[in-house]
Formats: sequence, C-alpha cells, structure tokens
Amino acid sequence: MRIERLEEVSSTNEYIKRYLGGRENVVVCARRQSGGRGTKGRSFLSEEGGVYLTALLFPQGAPARDAFLVMAHAAVAVCRVLERFGVHPQIKWPNDVLVGGKKICGILIENGVKGALLDHCAIGIGLNVRNNVSALGGTATSLALLLPEPPSAEEAAEALIRALVSPSDFSEYLAHVCHDGRTVQVTEGGERYEATARRVLPDGRLEIECGGTVRALSAAEVTIRL
Repeated sequence: MRIERLEEVSSTNEYIKRYLGGRENVVVCARRQSGGRGTKGRSFLSEEGGVYLTALLFPQGAPARDAFLVMAHAAVAVCRVLERFGVHPQIKWPNDVLVGGKKICGILIENGVKGALLDHCAIGIGLNVRNNVSALGGTATSLALLLPEPPSAEEAAEALIRALVSPSDFSEYLAHVCHDGRTVQVTEGGERYEATARRVLPDGRLEIECGGTVRALSAAEVTIRL
C-alpha cells in the first residue's frame, strides 16, 4: 500500500481521487486541511495536531448492498486505536466516535459502485489528537484533553492505518454502539420526535420504536440526538 504524506491539502478525500485510475490501495495523510469536509456537506475543522487521512481501497467482489460495512469497519478501526491509547470510545450511529459523550472523530465515506459491486471506497477520517478543539464549543474532545501523555498525530496515524487494513466483524461495531435501548431525539423531514433506539441493522439502518410502532431509519434521511 502506498502512503503519501502532505503538509496541507484542501481535502484528503478530494486529493486522493487522482489515484482512482491506478487501482492501487493508497493512503493520503495531511498535517492540515484547509477545506475539510464532514457528512452532509458540513465543514470539518482540521488544524495541525490531528490525524487527517483518506484510505482509497479497491474491494474485490464486495456487493454494493454491503456498503455500510465499510463505514462500520472505519468506526471500529478508530475505536481500536483509541482503546490502544487507553480511552474508551463509543459509536453514535451511524459513524460518530465519542468519548465521554463528546465527538473525537469524524468519518466521511465516499464509495464508487459498478453494477451490483463496490468499485472503490474512499475512507476519510479526522481524529482529534493534539489539535485545538475549543472552537467547537465543548462538543468535541481530543486525546490531549483525555490523556496526560497523548501520542503524536504521526503515531496515531500509523496505528489507524494498521487498524484500517486489519479485518473486523460487524459484531465489533455493534458492541461499541452507545444508544441501544435509549431514548433519542429524531429529526426527520423537519419533524422532531422522541423514540427508543432498538438496534442497528446489518444494512446500516437504525431500528426505532415510537408509539408502539417499530420502523427502520436511514442515516441519509434523519438525524438523531442522544
């Protein structure tokens, strides 16, 4: 696997697209991003001291219907790294990684599909290590805030790359999900209501119960708050 390290780039997810034609697994790491992106087009603060990387992978024969498993694997990889450094993460569906109820990582997956198969997966990860997160108003945390001797961004990036290329099982994702059985706030099509989160299904939908009715929600359609 090729690993490219950059001082600064607008977005590692955008930069890595130049390697699509090569059909080679590649990881791009940057010290800073000037235009980091999160899910649903949100900006992602990317100051020096954090891990900002995108892994471009070409799965062989993976069904497109299993695309959520790519996201689940990325979240598990982050959790493994955090546990290695002595903190206890949880996953807020679908892919926010939290420590102590605060976000420590953002994940942006961009998949390419050909027919019924996944052609490629761009796994973008931003992990707060020693970067300043105070501008996020107390909603985020970092390893520097959690540990007396946090690792360097470079050390965390190396551990994350190793975790990404190691296999994982969906059960490991489920073991880290933090809201099973809890009351959550759901925002759907401008409507907000409370429901009980039951479980995450293998296709990535969140099963909820509201008013005695059980249904499954897609992450593309709703937002939940703990």
